[in-house]
Amino acid sequence: MAITLLDPEGLPKIGAYRQVSVATGTRLVFVAGQVAWDAEGTTVGAGDLVAQVEQCYLNIGTALAAAGGSFDDVAKLTVYVVDWTPDKLPLFLEGAARAAAKLGVTPVPPGTLVGVAALDVPEHLVEIEATAVLA
Repeated sequence: MAITLLDPEGLPKIGAYRQVSVATGTRLVFVAGQVAWDAEGTTVGAGDLVAQVEQCYLNIGTALAAAGGSFDDVAKLTVYVVDWTPDKLPLFLEGAARAAAKLGVTPVPPGTLVGVAALDVPEHLVEIEATAVLA
């Protein structure tokens, strides 16, 4: 399995993610949207976007490991943020960086960020889902 991340000429280079991922492998893994719940189902970081983004990424890492993969296998992330405004980007990136440091990865696959009015539980500020390709 291999994921090759690209930033083709003619598209802007965005530091937080790559524009294209080319995946080869035999198994697709779809990780359900992860919110800031710990293993007991308690919300981590109520009111704290940084802490919630970090927990979402850590949860994705746990889910991928259970399938025999890691963030190196992720072809695409989709992120939903409550009441998104561009000034929240540094908080989002800080949470992702904290999780990446704990996981020992650089999670920069292509991604889509969508602002939403609300999520399943009022204290959840972010939800992240992942698609991965494994050998």
